Amino acid sequence: MDKKELWEKCVAFHGHECGGLTIGYKAALYAADLLELTFSSDEEVVCISENDACGVDAIQVILGCSIGKGNLLFHMTGKQAFSFYNRAAGKSVRLVLKKKPDSMTREESFGYYQSLEPKDMFDVKETKITLPEPARIFASYECDCCKETAGANWIRLLGDKKVCIDCYTKYDRFHV
Repeated sequence: MDKKELWEKCVAFHGHECGGLTIGYKAALYAADLLELTFSSDEEVVCISENDACGVDAIQVILGCSIGKGNLLFHMTGKQAFSFYNRAAGKSVRLVLKKKPDSMTREESFGYYQSLEPKDMFDVKETKITLPEPARIFASYECDCCKETAGANWIRLLGDKKVCIDCYTKYDRFHV
């Protein structure tokens, strides 16, 4: 698929064209180039995004990273930064968006990002976060309070009861 078709696919998934989608689009293309990535059918490629903005949609479309597969994770810092990992090659890169010129409108920002090559948009850095382990599949348990089922990693013990996060009463002696 050529870049124009790929962009159109990202726009269709996201719902509109914008500067934020462009940031994720260019980050995904740059990471694919730097780490020799292709679309991830499972967890071969991992992305840890430091934001939950528009660009994440392009990363999902281009690299196949998704929350459901466990290869799209969030480390919320509010930064336009993305860490990409190639599990097979053992390589990773953190792409951090460079500052744009001040006082741009949304339309000007869109045009600005569209005109740049990825290498001119991002600082390439070493990843700060260790590659997470592959997603696990957990057994499920019924909450003894609400009777809804939750994964074992979300169940808490409350006395002799297994309870979900919603029903769990946190022990806190410092806030009366």
